[in-house]
Amino acid sequence: MELIDQVFLNFNKDGLWLLNICLGLIMFGVALDLHVSHFKDLLKSPKSIFFGLFSQFILLPAITFGLVSIWNPVPSMALGMILVAACPGGNVSNFISSISGGNIALSVSLTVLATMLSLFLTPLNFTLWGKAYAPAADIMSEIDVSYIELLQTVFVLLIIPMAIGMFVADRWPAFTEKIKKPIKALSLIIFAAFVGVAFSNNYDIFTAFIGSIFILVLVHNLLGFLGGYISGSVGKLSVSDRKSIIIETGIQNSGLALVITFNFFDGLGGMAIIAGWWGIWHILAGLGIASLLKKWKD
Repeated sequence: MELIDQVFLNFNKDGLWLLNICLGLIMFGVALDLHVSHFKDLLKSPKSIFFGLFSQFILLPAITFGLVSIWNPVPSMALGMILVAACPGGNVSNFISSISGGNIALSVSLTVLATMLSLFLTPLNFTLWGKAYAPAADIMSEIDVSYIELLQTVFVLLIIPMAIGMFVADRWPAFTEKIKKPIKALSLIIFAAFVGVAFSNNYDIFTAFIGSIFILVLVHNLLGFLGGYISGSVGKLSVSDRKSIIIETGIQNSGLALVITFNFFDGLGGMAIIAGWWGIWHILAGLGIASLLKKWKD
């Protein structure tokens, strides 16, 4: 087994609690912008919703499996890529979609529905594709990842905070308007601080492997955006809908991937570095893609 598969990032239980709380806070902040009307939007554009979810939960994991099968990275890195691809869209996707000139209602609707479906589809996709990738079989069998435990983790970290956030937004709208920006800013600051501390505590590991991981994440992320473009084009959707699906497919909830990595794999090097770098790179790439998509007109 390659060296990175034997590396575990320096991370304690207090840090794991902080990461869990941070992810929950991020989802709570996202949910403060959600209303019942967003669910009604799902009924208005079922075709766009279908191709958006197809792109995220079927096409991207399949593309990822094909990429790792061809590229053949070390098993822990391959599992990190499969895990990121199994997660729902990231919390900044709506903002980046708005910059691109995409359909914001579709973007928000996809975020909501993908997060809810991730309760079942994230554990399913990860265990399915992870066990199907033969070089990672030893890691999967050693860890003995439980679908039920993964499901419980996703439920606690994504679904519960989102439900609470929507309840608060509906019950106390004036209060919600006052806390929305501070909550979002605080969660992002905490998450950035976590990534910074994790990086400093594992500086030697990051610098030793960032070269190979940078290229791998770049290609993987570009294929994610490309998958979104293909899905929207096959569905013959409007340009604004295609833009949103491109962004939703290329921006993944890498925070959830990090939580799962530390909860179930004790911070296994390849998985943790892939998920951590994805969290940084997909925002930079997303902003760049959005600036290009902005010029794409109907």
